[in-house]
Amino acid sequence: MAQRRCLVTGGAGFIGSHLVDRLLAEGHEVLAVDNLATGRLENLVHARDNSRLTFHKADIADFAAIRPLFDGVEWVFHLGALADIVPSMQKPLEYQRANVDGTFHVCESARLAGASRLVYAASSSCYGIPDAYPTPETAPAKPQYPYALTKYLGEQTVLHWEQVYKLPSISLRLFNVYGPRSRTTGAYGAVFGVFLAQKLAGKPFTVVGDGTQTRDFTYVTDVVDAFYRAAASSETGKIYNVGSSGTYSVNLLCDLLGGEKTYIPKRPGEPDCTFADNSRIKAELGWKPQVSFELGVRKMLDQIEVWRSAPVWDPASIADATRDWFAYLSK
Repeated sequence: MAQRRCLVTGGAGFIGSHLVDRLLAEGHEVLAVDNLATGRLENLVHARDNSRLTFHKADIADFAAIRPLFDGVEWVFHLGALADIVPSMQKPLEYQRANVDGTFHVCESARLAGASRLVYAASSSCYGIPDAYPTPETAPAKPQYPYALTKYLGEQTVLHWEQVYKLPSISLRLFNVYGPRSRTTGAYGAVFGVFLAQKLAGKPFTVVGDGTQTRDFTYVTDVVDAFYRAAASSETGKIYNVGSSGTYSVNLLCDLLGGEKTYIPKRPGEPDCTFADNSRIKAELGWKPQVSFELGVRKMLDQIEVWRSAPVWDPASIADATRDWFAYLSK
């Protein structure tokens, strides 16, 4: 494939930095854009001597700052966003600015620059509590909290720019992504980070409910492959689920990690299951997951020392961190 000039928003983040690695490995020129609110330059340090990588610290919510960066760009990968449930309920204006206004600015910058592809990182949280499993792309959107809503509104912006301005675009709805470089600090959130820090500290895993709830855990390199295939394809105006072909219980995760468990209250607005119907992306983009859940967990354990400095959560601190969750979402 010919070399492309690519721009990755959120390029110093968890998934974004892995995508930068893949694009560089494929011989492309990459411009990574990140305001470092949650991204970390350490995620790109191994590639700092690569002449085909350029980093710009910029906020996608600042149109004047990012617009010139898109000149000459062919492929745009939009992963820059604020994540996590509780902060989105506490600071909805910040999430609107980053995830909705920021996406508007990325779309318009891509359009004005004449980009040939835009691939958006959407969220499976837009499905809320689905009516069907595995959940197809045709399932209704029922976001339960501002993070899910703002990611869905961002997706609608991307698809609108494809429809009205003919900006070739694809939206990927990601399911429970995990892997190296996932966030180790900040708000209470991703289960792997919580559990790995607890394991290092010799503390029990804090299992929500009875642990029988299942999640479509999808390894980060598989997700990156979906982004690459989406950009290289001729499809446009499409939504694709990106999931692992399975759904795995939290109790199974605890068993694979090895450790004691303690139980905390089930949280309102959370589905008992996330499970992607990924038949569309398999058929149309030729994508399929390569990393089994068991192998992915082993890979995480191999790098467990990364979580040595991460917060060690316990039932009391989790209850304090999620108080607004219960206050706002309880019926």
